[in-house]
Amino acid sequence: MQNLATANAYIQAIQTGDQAAFGSLVHPAVVWHQPGNHQFSGTKNGIAEVGAMIGGMMEASMGTFAITKVHSYLANGDLVAVEIDFSGQREGFKLLQRGIDLLRIVEGKIVEVWLFSADPEQEDAFWGK
Repeated sequence: MQNLATANAYIQAIQTGDQAAFGSLVHPAVVWHQPGNHQFSGTKNGIAEVGAMIGGMMEASMGTFAITKVHSYLANGDLVAVEIDFSGQREGFKLLQRGIDLLRIVEGKIVEVWLFSADPEQEDAFWGK
């Protein structure tokens, strides 16, 4: 149950822009797997790379990129899958789709993140190269 609470706090931190809470939940050496074939795709190593990526996403989306709804939290050992809707706008593009954030949580810290998008091609077009 602790991992579910950590996942819930992580989503709340993202939704409210609480960087201090986000930083307290994510391990400094986190490994983050960003899907797709766009400017933010690829594996990010460490909180500094993740923070730079998220900052770039917020800048590119003019602050509109957001998790708009949480459908469910599903736990299995040290893994928690969070089914979400996310959205954003930029330069005439609108992004709205479902995704999964898969979190590996060890001793209350998120140590690895895999993201999945329902429509990777739409997300690639939205973020660009």
